[in-house]
Amino acid sequence: MTPLPDSLDWAKGDGLLPAVVQDWRSGRVLMQGWMNAQAYAATVESGRVTFFSRSKQRLWTKGESSGHWLTVEAIEVDCDADSILIQARPHGPTCHRGTDSCFGEGQGSPYAFLAELDALVQAREKERPSGSYTTQLFEGGIRRIAQKVGEEGVESALAGVAQDDAALTGEVADLLFHTIVLLRARGLSLADAVAELARRHRPAMAPAQP
Repeated sequence: MTPLPDSLDWAKGDGLLPAVVQDWRSGRVLMQGWMNAQAYAATVESGRVTFFSRSKQRLWTKGESSGHWLTVEAIEVDCDADSILIQARPHGPTCHRGTDSCFGEGQGSPYAFLAELDALVQAREKERPSGSYTTQLFEGGIRRIAQKVGEEGVESALAGVAQDDAALTGEVADLLFHTIVLLRARGLSLADAVAELARRHRPAMAPAQP
C-alpha cells in the first residue's frame, strides 16, 4: 500500500524529503531528488515521479522535457518517515547526460544484469526482430526451447565434473539464458522463479517462536 502524504514527517526537512529512485527490475539507484507534499501527491496521482525543484521553486515531473518518464511501480517510506524510496520503470535514460543512472555507468550488482536480460528476452518475445537467436527460439516453439534447456543442463553437469572453471561458467550462463527464455515462453519471468526461491528460503530464516 502506498503511504499517505500525511504519514510522512514533512516538518523534519522543512517541507522537503529526499526521494531515491530505483530501477524496479534491477534495484539499481537511478537518481535522487526532493519532494514536498504536493510533489509526492502528484507522483501518486499521476504514476510518474514528480519532484520539487529547489532551483526553479516549482514541481517538475521527470521526463517532462525529454519524455524519459519514470513510471512508479512501488513507493516505500523509511522507518522514521522522513525518506522516500520509489521503485520505478525508466523510459529511456534517467540522467540528463544520457546515462541510465545519475550515478554513472557502473555495473552495480552482477545480479542486476539478470533483470536486464529478463527484460530483453521479454522484448524479443514481443517484437521478434529478424536475425535474433532469441527470436529463433521463440518461433521454434516451447518444445524446442525446453530441449535446449535440457541440453544445456546436461552440458553444465558434465562441465562441472570434467572441465575447467571457464567451461563450467560458460555452460551455466547458457543454461540461465535458455531457462529465462523457457519461462517467458510460458508467460512467466525470472522474477517468478526468484519469488519461489524466496518463499522456500525465508521461512527457514525466520526466528523460532518462543
